[in-house]
Amino acid sequence: MRMLGIDIGGSGIKGAPVDLSTGELAEDRYRVATPQPSEPGPVAEVVADVVRHFGWDGPVGVTYPGVVIDGVTLSAANVSERWLGLDAASLMADATGRDITLLNDADAAGVAEMRLGAGRDRKGTVVVLTLGTGIGSALFTDGVLVPNTEFGHIEIRGKDAEVRASAKAREEHDLGWERWAKRLSEYMARLEALISPSLIIVGGGVSKKADRFVPLIEGVRAPIVPARLVNNAGIVGAAMAAAAAHPAEAAR
Repeated sequence: MRMLGIDIGGSGIKGAPVDLSTGELAEDRYRVATPQPSEPGPVAEVVADVVRHFGWDGPVGVTYPGVVIDGVTLSAANVSERWLGLDAASLMADATGRDITLLNDADAAGVAEMRLGAGRDRKGTVVVLTLGTGIGSALFTDGVLVPNTEFGHIEIRGKDAEVRASAKAREEHDLGWERWAKRLSEYMARLEALISPSLIIVGGGVSKKADRFVPLIEGVRAPIVPARLVNNAGIVGAAMAAAAAHPAEAAR
């Protein structure tokens, strides 16, 4: 069973058909730079380009870097404010001619990690953090998603946590791994005080280098582990969401 997943990020829009039984990408990932400024129309056209690239004729799962409720985008921290209050699922459906299932990007990554990755069969409270342009979060209790958490916007020292501790912040401020780990430690300790997770999964592209910073994180009781699906988790989770919304199509 296959389904197409597309992950909209602050710097790139990437997609691939996903083998739903394994979580593996069924074809090479296709990536296009995110239009700047990242306004809805141009982004929707790139999503359509990804669909055309694969010659896909079924439903499509798409992630968005912010709050999504019933296909409407309700936050826009790292994209154009034109997304606010937009029926983005309908916009993308019109652009692609396909049924679109739209969800928060970190939620998608979290769903993939909980089903096929580092969170598989884990009970209790699990939080998945995606470290990229911002900090995305996905919260699970006994494997059930609590959608649209925005823990990257917890205030630390008068600023959004993601401004200080995202992967982008590490690069922009030229932080070494140790200095960045101190910022992550402060952020994760604050988060732990609020939700008491039994496991923290760290995702995003930087999780490929987890051995360089995870062992340096201090003051956090919960185990911290890298995501297994790394930067493909959003694509996989988007495909899973589309399959859940269109089970007959997924089976076909």
